[in-house]
Amino acid sequence: MGSSNYTSFSLLFYVLVLVNIVGHVAYAQDSQADYLNGHNAARSEVNVPNLVWDDTVAAYAQSYADQRKGDCNLVHSGGSYGENIAKSSGDLTGTDAVNLWVDEKPNYDYNSNSCVGGECLHYTQVVWRNTQRLGCAKVRCDNGGTFITCNYDPPGNYVGERPY
Repeated sequence: MGSSNYTSFSLLFYVLVLVNIVGHVAYAQDSQADYLNGHNAARSEVNVPNLVWDDTVAAYAQSYADQRKGDCNLVHSGGSYGENIAKSSGDLTGTDAVNLWVDEKPNYDYNSNSCVGGECLHYTQVVWRNTQRLGCAKVRCDNGGTFITCNYDPPGNYVGERPY
């Protein structure tokens, strides 16, 4: 009987370890590094300095994301940071959200400093030269969707100024 209990315990232990590993992999694209890597890859393409993660900015992002958990609406916080937001009806990773914003790059015309053919202000916030700090957060909404916000300090997208 002692051997059987040990075997059951061992099996349970390994199942829990496996669940933990699989769970970690499922959220692997929601780490600080994933958010930073996506932003900094886009920033390096236009020769602006890398962003660093800031826990204060991230806490602000998390607080606001938590407020959107009940409705998952694409509403900006109106705070003092720059902000990009994204939502999905299912799971959306942080990497996916950053890619959505960076994918607006072809709509930004540097010569006219304007958006042409679509939205580009999410992209210009990602690459805004004076922004130094980043904080992002994700929540799974009550409706099963996802809400992601990234906040930028100092903010960008000042009218009449170029992002880089």
